[in-house]
This record gives sequence, C-alpha cells and structure tokens, in this order.
Amino acid sequence: MRLRILAVGKLKDRALEGLVADYQKRSRSFLPIELLEFRDIEGLRAKLGDAWVACDERGRQDSTLELADYIRSLRDGGVRQLDFAIGDAHGFSDADRSAADRVLGLSRLTFPHRVARLILAEQLYRVGTVLAGHPYHHA
Repeated sequence: MRLRILAVGKLKDRALEGLVADYQKRSRSFLPIELLEFRDIEGLRAKLGDAWVACDERGRQDSTLELADYIRSLRDGGVRQLDFAIGDAHGFSDADRSAADRVLGLSRLTFPHRVARLILAEQLYRVGTVLAGHPYHHA
C-alpha cells in the first residue's frame, strides 16, 4: 500500500522539510509515503484518490494502534493507495468531511499546518513499523 500526504501550502522551513523527508525515507521499506503540496484546497481536492482521510481537528482521536488497524483493514481489503489530506488554514468544509472515508484529528491541541505534516509523517512511519512487526513502536 502507498500512502500520500496531500497538503495545502509549502513547508518553507528547511528543518521541518528535513524531518518529514527523514520519515519518508525511513518508511520506504514499510509503507512508502509521498508528500504532495498544493497552492489551494481546490488543487488538493482534484488529486484525492478513491480512499482518503481528512485530517481535521473535529476528527476522531485514534491511537497509533487504532490507526494501524484501520490502515491494515484497508490494505487487506485491497486498497492500494490511501491519501491523508491536510487542508488550508480554514480546514475542510462539512461536504469535504462527509466525502472523506475517515476524519482524523491529530490532536486536540492546535498545531500549525507545517507541524501537522511532521506529526502525520511520523505517525504513518510508526504505523508502518507496527504493521511490519518492527519494535519502533513500544506498545
């Protein structure tokens, strides 16, 4: 299964870019992660695949293991690509959230979008290690 993070805006922070790239590199052997950046929410919507998760503060607060179970079930059900969408400063509309296969809140805390990308990349790497039985996640 391939995972994609689709996000509105560019990181514009070399330190964060490096950290996200590190998790992308580390995830290659577990669950490859691709990052796509868009100028606006319309561009992001146009590139969403068939299965996608809206990252939104109103979403469910899954644990890492719950997220791993969700991704495992999709993978085992034949889903080949899963998109995780991070919207703009206004988030997603009600229609977007309804269209998503899942609405995921990364935290009850509020983060800048650029930090949300890093948190999501790390969690997707962590999920990959869980699914592979790697000891990175200490559950």
